[in-house]
Amino acid sequence: MSYLRIWLHCVWTTNNKIPYLRDEIRNEVIFHIRNNAKLKGIYIDHINGYHEHLHALISLGGKQTVSEIMQKIKGESSFWINKNKLTRLKFEWQDDFYSVSIGMSQLDNLRKYIRNQEQHHQKISFQEELDSIIAEYNLQKMRD
Repeated sequence: MSYLRIWLHCVWTTNNKIPYLRDEIRNEVIFHIRNNAKLKGIYIDHINGYHEHLHALISLGGKQTVSEIMQKIKGESSFWINKNKLTRLKFEWQDDFYSVSIGMSQLDNLRKYIRNQEQHHQKISFQEELDSIIAEYNLQKMRD
């Protein structure tokens, strides 16, 4: 029997970073994403976010790809949000997403970080966080 444990930290944003995911809407969307992911065989360990983005800790299955799971999560949830008219304007996720593998020793810190998104974004904006991620990515590319 094969054993596979690949942890991913995935982040995705609303299209144009429009802050659709205010409190009660965000909670409904997260609840729906969790339930729908279970039905599709996607294991989401933790999920939370702020007004214009979500973070998820996901365990990748043996026959799953990152692109596939992100398409399933984002595509179905945007359809559901629009079908249920949770936003006044048409809801869309941005096409792009961020995903990075996470080691077992990093799981507890990441879980805490995901749970505390609201407090975290009282101190730092999502744009500042995004700029930091992009700068780190560009620095790594220069090293390679």
